[in-house]
Amino acid sequence: MREQTEDPEPNNIESTEPDHKKSTEKPQRITACLVNAAFFGAFGSSYLYGYNLSVVNAPALYIKTFYNQTWMERYGEPIGADMVTMLWSITVSIFAIGGLLGALCVTLLTKLIGRKGTLLLNNGFAVIAALLLALGEKARSFEMLIIGRFVMGVDSGIALSALPMYLGEISPRHMRGSIGQFNSILICLGVFTGQVLGLPELLGQESRWNFLFAFLALPALLQLCVLPFLPESPRFLLMERRDEAGAEKAFRAFLGKKDVSKELEEVHAEGRAQNTLHMASVTELLLNPALRWQVITVIVTMACYQLCGLNAIWYYTNGILRDSGFAENVIPYIVLSTGGIETLAAVVSGLVIERIGRRPLLIFGFSAMAFFFGLLTVFLNFQDQYTWMPYLSFTCILAVIASFCSGPGGIPFVLTGELFEQSYRPAAFMIAGIVNWVANFAVGLLFPFMQESLQTYAFLVFLVVCVLGAVYLYFILPETKNKTFMDISQSFAKINNVPLGNKEIENELAIKAGSKELSYREKKQQAIGKQLLYIFG
Repeated sequence: MREQTEDPEPNNIESTEPDHKKSTEKPQRITACLVNAAFFGAFGSSYLYGYNLSVVNAPALYIKTFYNQTWMERYGEPIGADMVTMLWSITVSIFAIGGLLGALCVTLLTKLIGRKGTLLLNNGFAVIAALLLALGEKARSFEMLIIGRFVMGVDSGIALSALPMYLGEISPRHMRGSIGQFNSILICLGVFTGQVLGLPELLGQESRWNFLFAFLALPALLQLCVLPFLPESPRFLLMERRDEAGAEKAFRAFLGKKDVSKELEEVHAEGRAQNTLHMASVTELLLNPALRWQVITVIVTMACYQLCGLNAIWYYTNGILRDSGFAENVIPYIVLSTGGIETLAAVVSGLVIERIGRRPLLIFGFSAMAFFFGLLTVFLNFQDQYTWMPYLSFTCILAVIASFCSGPGGIPFVLTGELFEQSYRPAAFMIAGIVNWVANFAVGLLFPFMQESLQTYAFLVFLVVCVLGAVYLYFILPETKNKTFMDISQSFAKINNVPLGNKEIENELAIKAGSKELSYREKKQQAIGKQLLYIFG
């Protein structure tokens, strides 16, 4: 996407020609407003999600001890082993249940208070969760920890839908992938932060573990201080609030230029081409035959995002390091390498996504994961026979993590925003969120049984999931890089069996093309008129 220069001077008729304009076009640069919105939006949202994925690992033993002490104080007898396991399982898994509830609320919230407004409101859940989790020990209430994890899940469920929606709508199309990857990068950074703060020298101690949860309030409060001063999504303002002045102001801030008529015209064209003027419900989206394969693609990519086996990797990492002969007190520092690799791979993906594209990165990521899962299965089966084999197993774990973050770790959220036009986007993110959190809960529930029955061969299940995901994307997914939302809808017209000749969207494209030609003629006539006025005036 390139930006045109200002209108020509009155006495320069020839400068209105397209060839001349092309020669004076300048590449559009990323603006500070756009970077701030992406960073602080993700810092108070997806960063907290990533942090909560890893923060419970370090204090797990101390929390179980706290449960036992509280039980003794209440009932005068030690808690049973089964009850401790059940309480801890609830504490961990209720995060996904809260996430599902949050995903169900996204459509209503984004419609009522907008994308930015939803992110700001969501900070309230993070602060409440931080207070419950940090003060649960002081109040001698393990119920506060469980409720706090649930509330934090609600926060994450809202964040993982509202944030990608906001980032996709504020970004120019040639930066949509890179800006959208802020979501993935901050998730990885959050995981890494949780690992670092959980070290014994920092907050991973029995007397300090509650501060690990108090930290949750910091990113939320920082976002509350910055995000109110940044614009709302211009697409939301124009298409849903009918606030053209606000949308124009937002476009100027995000794009860093005064003339945003082209962007406004594109959004207007998309609005005229849509079949509905209201925000579509999930049912309307599911029943729309023109969007059938977009919905299937989102479901497949989000399911593979959770079912590809990355969560299961964390269960094996510590065991493999122990088998490698590392001392127990050294293992937490080595595990930091997984968070570091994850963050680095996500950053690299964000840098190259606009050059390579979404489709190749997704297919490569899932294919590479399948390959390394196969190697990992082989190495794990020979781990007891060779002393150096565990090192190869751990290398495979790092390779699986890097492969995941190269594409599958963040692009599914970008795609969900790109495959649907404005009126269907909130419903699409609700579907994606439901699939994401149900699959997350299923992995946490079923993987221990898979591990027990299949042992090291459990990773072959994830290999199959990754292969099927890569094959589906190879045959179905078109490239969405640098395309308008209407162009992407057209890409699915054939597979959805919707003839382009009968689609309202095709008519709108013709209107749009005609309007551009008319605009050019009008500018030329205006220039000629000004020249005549200059000569005879």
